Order: sequence, then structure tokens, then C-alpha cells
Amino acid sequence: MVDKLNSKASSFKRVSVNILPAENIIKNRITDCDRAVFRNSSIEPSLVSEEESAAAFVRVMAQLKAQVGVEAYTSWFGRVKLAEYSHTLIKLSVPTAFLRSWINNHYGSLLTHLWKQENSAILRVEVVVRGMERVSRDVVCKTSAPSVVLEEQAASSFVESCVEHSVKNSQTGVFGSPLDSRYTFESFVEGASNRVALAAARSIAEGHKSALRFNPLFIHASVGLGKTHLLQAIASSALKRLTSARVIYLTAEYFMWRFATAIRDNDALSFKEQLRDIDLLIIDDMQFLQGKSIQHEFCHLLNMLLDSAKQVVVAADRPPAELESLDLRVRSRLQGGVALEIEAPDYEMRLQMLRQRLKVARQDDGMISISDDILEYIAKTVLGSGRDIEGAFNQLLFRQSFESDLSLERIDELLGHLTRPGEPKRIRIEEIQRTVARHYNVSKQDLLSNRRTRTVVKPRQVAMYLAKVLTPRSLPEIGRRFGGRDHTTVLHAVRKIEDLVCGDQTLAKELELLKRLIGEQAV
Repeated sequence: MVDKLNSKASSFKRVSVNILPAENIIKNRITDCDRAVFRNSSIEPSLVSEEESAAAFVRVMAQLKAQVGVEAYTSWFGRVKLAEYSHTLIKLSVPTAFLRSWINNHYGSLLTHLWKQENSAILRVEVVVRGMERVSRDVVCKTSAPSVVLEEQAASSFVESCVEHSVKNSQTGVFGSPLDSRYTFESFVEGASNRVALAAARSIAEGHKSALRFNPLFIHASVGLGKTHLLQAIASSALKRLTSARVIYLTAEYFMWRFATAIRDNDALSFKEQLRDIDLLIIDDMQFLQGKSIQHEFCHLLNMLLDSAKQVVVAADRPPAELESLDLRVRSRLQGGVALEIEAPDYEMRLQMLRQRLKVARQDDGMISISDDILEYIAKTVLGSGRDIEGAFNQLLFRQSFESDLSLERIDELLGHLTRPGEPKRIRIEEIQRTVARHYNVSKQDLLSNRRTRTVVKPRQVAMYLAKVLTPRSLPEIGRRFGGRDHTTVLHAVRKIEDLVCGDQTLAKELELLKRLIGEQAV
């Protein structure tokens, strides 16, 4: 079959050369009126048939896979489609602007070269985004003609390129982890450490078109900083706004359990059908997603939803790049959206949390009385997460029920386990980069770039050195976090700083200051 298509393609190229002069004559005779009618017509001129286009596309993609490797091909070209094949122009379509930008920046020249090898008349290869509007829930994918899809996508039993379905007016049959009615936007305490993540979450819940810019949205934070609260608030708000929407909130562990149960009960197809019709998917605790087959299915689900312009929100205790147990394709897809971090609350936020908890407690018992001085003292001494703040308040509330006059010394005794140093703090490379960049007045992007100016090289080497001495990460891993550098580059930076610090007291003081600042930000 391939030989037959190749033969047809060769003969077609010879014929196309002969008909070009005739085509030019015909074009010259088209009147202005004819041109207007032709522009408004849905039929577009093309010198290449659908069959020939498909054959050429398959050949070029096979050569591309051979050159870039299976892993890179699957990650970056697994969702590419051939949108147009004219005598001088190739248009390839991708589902997101990020993917378009990445392919243009990293593979643009290679794609042009391969297409020119296929057809020397090709002058330009364009990569376009398939659409920037959410697909109607009545039609997930609608095309006027069969699309040419990469073989990996066509072979998948989980992702269908075109599905028409009706939307049910109820949540009957929709599964998911239960929502806690307390977790709403109204009860979420806003502060400097979570303001950006909150704004993005509200935008998604309210269905703003701007939310397309961060799909998928990835929220990461340490334990107890409000990830689950924010995710459930998105789900609750979206369901109130659109009662017919298919909104599903899941923990990664629940997803794994449901998938394993479906396989055991020979009900996998039904399970996938339920997932396919989702309008908004929210996954919590992504770091717990384990298992090769489960991650494979999740990757297909993620691709299908994002390609259909359905919103996906994911949360974990670390950024996508640090989820080393996840399949590379899943990590790559998650990194294609926007990752936002929620940091530890500052004093003002901690105090606001305590006041809000007191307000809620008084609704149940109007006799509860805790002075603002005590709340301020707790906010100053309990420096951990929102969960630590809530634990301190609950402890105080319980003790006050039979110790009416609590002194600050007594409060210190009661909350000692929350104010004394506990397990070692976890320092993250991203925090090191952010602190070093701020200290030396450069951007974090400068540290990751290839710039070799003195104002950038020294901060980059300092950041690499601190990453080595303050974290358990290996040299290759540190190199990957600094713009994909080799481990030998990191080793050189570490040795360079070690040599300099012995005779440079100013640098030694800078390092001590940076270590202290980084330690204060660690949780």
C-alpha cells in the first residue's frame, strides 16, 4: 500500500508541474466578482489530494521520528495534525499555543528541511493552533473532512478524534471524591502567598475565556497550605454556575482505585466513557499517581481533554519537573500549562485565619471569647502552614473550655509542639533560584538562560552551589533544573565557589545571608 502511494505521489508531482502554467492562465481570467465569490466559498483550491497529503504526511513524520527519537516524538508531535497541504505551503495544527511555540523554536528548521525533501516546491511550514475557544459540550470535535492524525493517536483506544454526545442535565452517574462544603472561595483566606493562584482558580470556576491561557493549571505547595481547599472551591463554584456541567474532583489515589476496580470488573470501557465527557477535571495529590498502565491511561485522558479544550486543574506537593515518579509524557503535558506555587502564609494571613476561625466558632457558641492579643501572639509564634494554625486554634479552644484564664506562658506550653523546631525543613531548588535572583537583582530566567555576562554567571554559580549543599539533589538533576545543563557544568560551578569563598570574605558573608534567607522560606 505504501509503495502504491509513493508511486502515486511521484506521478502526481510530475503532473502538477505541467498544470501550473494552465492554472496561472485560468487565474488571470478570473474576474473581481469571481474572486469575491471564491473567497466566500467554503471550497479552497488545493493541488494535493487528501490521499496524497496523507501519504506525504506519514512519510515525513516517520523521518522525523527517526531523527528526534521515539520519546521526543511522542511528547511533542503526538498531537500534531496536517491542516493544509498546498503546492508551496504546509500547515500543521497543534492543540495549544505552548506546543506551537515549542515546536517552532526547537524543531522549526528540521520540519522545513524534511518537507522540502519530500517536495522541493515547499517554501514554508507553518504551525498553527487548532482553536482558542472551548468546544461546545454538544459536540466534542467537529470536522468537515477526515483529519490526518499521527499513528500514535489513531492507535489509541482511549482518545477518539471526533465524538458527538448529548449532555445530561444532572450529575447522575458522575463519580468523584466527595466535596467538603466548608471549602469555598468565601472561606479561603487570601494573602500575598496565594493571591495569583486564587485569581487563576476563580477565573476557571467562572468560565472566563482567559482561563484558556493556563490549561492545564498546576498548583503546587507543601502540606497544609490550601491546595485542596482551592481545588474544591473551583469544583463547588463551577457546579453552582453551571448545574449541567460535568465537573469531577478526584484525588490521584481515588483515580487509581477506580481504574483498578474497573479493570478487575471488566468495566474499563464504561470507566473511560465517564471520563471522556468531563467538562472540568480536577486532580488532587498528583504525586501519588503510580503504576505504568494507570499513568498511560491518565496521559491519554489528559491529551483528550486538553485537545478538546476542556479545562484541567492539577495539584501536587511539588512542581511538575520534580514529580520524578510520573511518566515523562505526563510531566511534559503538565509543564505545558501554567504552574503556580502557594507559599507559606505570612503574619497578616495567619492572623486573618485565626480571626476567621474564631468567627466561625462563635456562630456555634456565642460565649466563646479569645482576645485579639492572644490571636496576635499565636500568629507570631506558630510559623507553619494553615493546618498548623488551625491546630493551634483548636487546641486553644479546647483548653479554654476548662481553663478560662490562659496566660501567654500557658499558651506557650500548650502550643510548644507547633512552635519548637520539628523535622528538618525541605528546601527546594526553585526557592534557591528565586532568592539568589532577588539578591543579585537578576531574573530567575537569567539563571536558566545561556547568557555568559559576569552579572549573570556569578549568581548562577552561587545558586548551583547552594542547590548542591542545601538539597539532596544529584548533580545531573540540578543541571536539569538550571536550563538543562550538564552535570559537569554544575560540578565546575560548585568547585569555583568553593575555591573563591576561601579568600573572599564578602562572598562568604553573601552565602551565609542567602542560606539564612532560603532557610526562612523553607517549610
